[in-house]
Amino acid sequence: MNSKFNTIEKDASINEKLTASIANVEGLNIPADIPHGDMPGDKIEIGESHIAKARTIYPALVEELKKATSSNKFGRAVICVCGGSGVGKSEIASILSYMLTSSGINSYTMSGDNYPHRIPMYNDAERLHTFRQGGMRGLAKAGIADKEVFAKISELQKAEDDANQAHINEYDWFKYYLEAGKTALTNYLGTTNEIDFAEVDSILSAFLNGADKLYLKRMGRDESTLWYDEVDMSNTSVLILEWTHGNSDYLSNVNIPILLNSTPEETLEHRRSRNRDGKLDSPFTMLVLNIEQDKLKAQAHKAKIIITKSGELIDYNTFEKLMG
Repeated sequence: MNSKFNTIEKDASINEKLTASIANVEGLNIPADIPHGDMPGDKIEIGESHIAKARTIYPALVEELKKATSSNKFGRAVICVCGGSGVGKSEIASILSYMLTSSGINSYTMSGDNYPHRIPMYNDAERLHTFRQGGMRGLAKAGIADKEVFAKISELQKAEDDANQAHINEYDWFKYYLEAGKTALTNYLGTTNEIDFAEVDSILSAFLNGADKLYLKRMGRDESTLWYDEVDMSNTSVLILEWTHGNSDYLSNVNIPILLNSTPEETLEHRRSRNRDGKLDSPFTMLVLNIEQDKLKAQAHKAKIIITKSGELIDYNTFEKLMG
């Protein structure tokens, strides 16, 4: 009986804090060096556009948090901030977390980028291998086993230009390579083949079920920088997952998905500013970004909050029209 009373009292306290927080954050100064996600070496650059978007999102987020925390017996909720690679997830998630914590609602920002099966350099290599192997199989399936074709493919691969769809107009066989490669890559990106979704979902579940501490993975750029940290969650009410794949169907413990909408070209420009690995404007990178975009569009109907690149909150019907 006392336990139930304490839970109701806690929910009321959180809701009161959430209501008051809207006014609290209106004039809140957002320093450039606020705490951010737990991806080792991740670089965030908070700009005025990120702050403006976070301020736009916040009142809608508060309403969703009231519902989510009230329905959880520990007064907890999981938010995901998702969107295309480099769209500003880390920055906006960090600002939302700072707003909540500054209002007495402790939150923690967790990066989903710590949970692929392979470290970044190996995962990038696996993506490229998956695309190329799929492309070669596509040629074989189409009955194309011409030495001149294979020589040209090898030449394009060495030039890192074998994902360039412009070659469809040059070579009648290229469409088989590109389409099969894209299909193979689609079946890898953002799936259980690439990512340990089960581990992520188990962490979210443990948090929602009142875990006082979580063991969270840290993944650097090589095999010697992979470890786990014990993180105290005893006074934390909100866990924010910032991740391209935070709204994936492979996750079942996200209460409030927030979608930051953008085009692949817009996310590419942001990736440049963050010095991501690889050939940032290569045809293969653009292919990856386009596949990610297609998956985000397919999952968007689940988002509780959608904000455009220009900073406007929209509903799903408007999103569909906008994205064509």
